[in-house]
Amino acid sequence: MLKPVAPDLWIVDGSEVRFGLGWLKFPFSTRMTIVRLRSGELVLHSPVAYSSALRSAIEILGPIRYLVAPNSLHYWWVPDWKAAVPAAKVLAVRGLTRRAKRRIDVDTLLVGRHSPWPDDVDLLVVRGDMLTEAVLFHRGSRTLILTDLIENFEPSRIHSWLLRLLVKLAGAADPDGKAPIDMRLSFFGRRTALRLAVRQMLDWDPERVIVSHGRWYETDGASELRRAFRWAL
Repeated sequence: MLKPVAPDLWIVDGSEVRFGLGWLKFPFSTRMTIVRLRSGELVLHSPVAYSSALRSAIEILGPIRYLVAPNSLHYWWVPDWKAAVPAAKVLAVRGLTRRAKRRIDVDTLLVGRHSPWPDDVDLLVVRGDMLTEAVLFHRGSRTLILTDLIENFEPSRIHSWLLRLLVKLAGAADPDGKAPIDMRLSFFGRRTALRLAVRQMLDWDPERVIVSHGRWYETDGASELRRAFRWAL
């Protein structure tokens, strides 16, 4: 279901996926963000599972022209959308095709701060040893769009006491969601670059911050960024 966030901005909360090692599989919520550019074209960021009904609902808003795989974990359904909408371009971070567990043909690499939509959206690629993530800032609505740099799982929605405990120990539980501890450690050798990236996000002064996992921040976006990234500042 399309949920309006701000003018020219929507989210879709998709199906749950399970990710982990061995027998321990953690349920991850999925969330797609849709940006309508001034041209009327649509950008689908971190697409959720494809369905013809969802596609029809989205195309009422405008033509789907861009499919964004913002990091090496958020790509799985991009090929399905590409097959259904072949005119759409696939944009992804460097190295995704090598790490992906299914074939994904990338049209444009997201690098540095070179936004494919400079009139509407700012881009910042944050490099880490574990994960490289493309961060988008929709200027018209002052909305920052993240995937895994902040995770904010709601304990009340996790049925297993063990998983609730692990989420809290990882530091990814609402109301103090952050990057999980293993990801924070992976930035140890890149703290200066990460600090500069966070400062850029703060300079954008976002009103809201959309994350892929858990409760997103509808207000006080800059304050939430300072809280969530205090480990890096």
